[in-house]
Order: sequence, then structure tokens, then C-alpha cells
Amino acid sequence: MFRLLCFVFALSAFVSCGRRSAQPRTPVSVPQHVFLPPVPPVALSLDEKRDFLREHFWDRFDFGDTLFVSQADSARMLDLYAQFITVISDRPTDPAPIQALMARAAVSRPMLDYFVWLASQVLADPNSALRNDEFYIPVLQAQLAAPFYDEYERIGPDYELRTAMQNRLGQPANDFRYTLASGASGSLYRLKADYVLLFINNPGCPMCRQIRDEICASPMLTRLIGAGRLKVLAFYPDEDLGEWMNYREHIPATWINAYDKGCVVRETSAYNLSAIPALYLFDRSKRVLVKDATDVSLIEQAIAWHEQSANGL
Repeated sequence: MFRLLCFVFALSAFVSCGRRSAQPRTPVSVPQHVFLPPVPPVALSLDEKRDFLREHFWDRFDFGDTLFVSQADSARMLDLYAQFITVISDRPTDPAPIQALMARAAVSRPMLDYFVWLASQVLADPNSALRNDEFYIPVLQAQLAAPFYDEYERIGPDYELRTAMQNRLGQPANDFRYTLASGASGSLYRLKADYVLLFINNPGCPMCRQIRDEICASPMLTRLIGAGRLKVLAFYPDEDLGEWMNYREHIPATWINAYDKGCVVRETSAYNLSAIPALYLFDRSKRVLVKDATDVSLIEQAIAWHEQSANGL
């Protein structure tokens, strides 16, 4: 629901919203296979077109054709997979479309491996704008349920699944303790405000500085911080405290600037620290409204949506 503009663009132009990683090499002499999804009937409304594609996007794909996997235009397939994710992202916690797709892909190991790979690039890569654990969870579950893998091959997907299951959207967040420069400590659940914005950051990270500046430049977030309704917890998860201490003056005084004493969050995997920076938004009860994001506008949209829901609008 937070990527409506991207979704509209995808329906009208069928262009990927995600970022691609390096593609598998395909021999130049072998013609690449291409899949073409169906085009929704022109008479349908935008919502009806989305529902049509949600149900029929993969109808033309031959899941029994394992030759396609070895000769596919994988760059094109990544674009198409990203378009499919964009279509279903208006319901970011509904796993049904992914579950249905993975059930069809599980017909053979080559096909299942290929769709797991597509999902890993679009749904799990830290550089993907469409990263979504709620959609990636059924992918990993399908992989672990398949009979094609031995116990050693299951170790990676099992770890990824346990990580993805942490801090799910709409669920209570994992509590953790933080420590201030003074030595005083606190915990996430002891912060009292309508919203808590957890900003996991590193001092030497250019993108962290960009996000910091975007938060400070947001009229909505600035207003909520000033009213005491939003608390920003800038959280440093690493062990080099000298670097963190030297950077303290760059964090706004209205924020809580803290570090993870003993790197407990990292050691317990309470939060996924594979990609920094990361933004998490929690409501008053510490339920997760936004997970592992880098887009400040998503924070604003989530708060606006939550406020409207609370007011019955």
C-alpha cells in the first residue's frame, strides 16, 4: 500500500521498480527464452487490472519446461518478477500470491531453484526497493518443504527463514536494551510515545547521513517529534565506540543517541543487521508498522495511514 505510484507505473508500463544484481551468464550462441505475462482487459479499472494480474500473472508460464531455466533471459525475468511483486504489494502482508506461485514452481528442483533465486534478488537483496520479508517467508518455506535438498542444503534457507520471522509487520517488535554516552541504559519498550522510529546506523555511512537529513527535513516527523508523539532512537550496533563517540554531535539533540553495549542485538539476531542503515517504525504498543526500510517517505505514509485508521477514516 506504500508503493502506489510504483504500482500504477508498473501496470501502465510494465517496468521494474527493483534494482538488479549481476545476472547469470548465458552463452551468446543460445537464444534466450522470454516469458510474456498476460495483459489485463482494457475495460477493467486499475484495481480490477491489479486483481487480474494478481491471479493470472503466471498463467502463461510453463513450469514444466526446465529448458527455459537454462536459456532464460534472466534480466527480463527479474524485471517481470519485480513487476509481479509491485502488483501484489498493495497487500504487503498477504502471502497467498507468493504461496500459489511457489507451489507451481516446486514441480522440479531446477524450476524451484530458479524462482528462489528470483525471489532472493527482488525480495531479499538489501539493494532492492521491493525487499519484503513477508513475501520472502513463503519462498523459504516452500524451499524447506521441498524434497529436493539434503540437510546441509537446508541450513542456509533455515537461517534466512528464522531471521525473516523476526519483527514481522503487525507483530510486537523484539525488545532490546540500549546504552547512552553517559552510561545510562534503557529499552525499546520503556519508550513512551505514539510512535518510535528506530534508526539503525553507522557513523561512516553516507546513506545513513542522507536518511538523517531526510528525517530532519520532514515537516511531519519534525512536528511529531516536537509534540513528543514520535521518539527517534538512533542506534549504533557495532563495537567501535570511538567512532560512535566522535560522531555524536551529528545526531540531533532531540533524538535518543545510543549504542548496543556488548553487541547483544547482533549476537542474538534480534534484528537483521545485514544491511545498514535500516528504519523500523513502531506504534505505541511497539507493533511493527514499517520494517527494515530506507525510505523516509514510507515512514510518513505509514504514520498517516495509522492515524487515519485510528480515527476511523
